[in-house]
Amino acid sequence: MLQPRKTKYRKQQKGKMKGNAMRGNQLAFGSFGIKSLQEAWLTGRQIEAARQAVTRHMKREGQLWIRIFPDKPITKKPAEVRMGKGKGAPEMFVARVSPGRMLFEAGGVPLDIAREALRLAAQKLPVTTKFVVRRDYVEE
Repeated sequence: MLQPRKTKYRKQQKGKMKGNAMRGNQLAFGSFGIKSLQEAWLTGRQIEAARQAVTRHMKREGQLWIRIFPDKPITKKPAEVRMGKGKGAPEMFVARVSPGRMLFEAGGVPLDIAREALRLAAQKLPVTTKFVVRRDYVEE
């Protein structure tokens, strides 16, 4: 599961997610990608499930780039605990995703295989996504 080896602080405040992605919103590595159309927190498990769906469909051909990383710790208190007594312990890590953020990129496979693989990945994620193709892409 994706998570940072070490963080500067164990706990973080929730924060706000407003506006569109200012960086990480263009294809940088592959010829195809999926772009988020909503804002959300994606957990390490969701990202890993999407990655497995893509690599299984592409049969380990081509290459896959994951453009997000879960580095924000989320805390939870145990069930049936009274209010107060401080903040809960870190449970998991999430990646903040804004609208326009590129989530996954793929390359080295034909268009139809990449489209289906990234569609399967998008089904595993709690955000609506859009399939994008590099502007200068030509089918061989």
